[in-house]
Amino acid sequence: MPLYEALDVWKRISKDRAVRYRCFKETSSGRFSVQSADFYKVPINPEQFASLEKQYVELLAEQDPGERAGSFDSLKAAIEAHSKDFRSEKEDTDQ
Repeated sequence: MPLYEALDVWKRISKDRAVRYRCFKETSSGRFSVQSADFYKVPINPEQFASLEKQYVELLAEQDPGERAGSFDSLKAAIEAHSKDFRSEKEDTDQ
């Protein structure tokens, strides 16, 4: 079984909103995956925070991150692909 290094990458969206990209680096290949993007708004809801943490671990246990989201040579490429896929999925559900 592969080993993963967990990486959190944050982006400020506005003065009261931020997104945390939950990323993994597969240690033997050096490839990156984004498992999820968690969105936060100030004030932080403790229940939402706990739920996102639980989901983070459950998703990793259920499926290899590279299989779930693809794997990429760089962290930037992984985040860009995740953002593109997320927009596409959102657009599909909006129709």
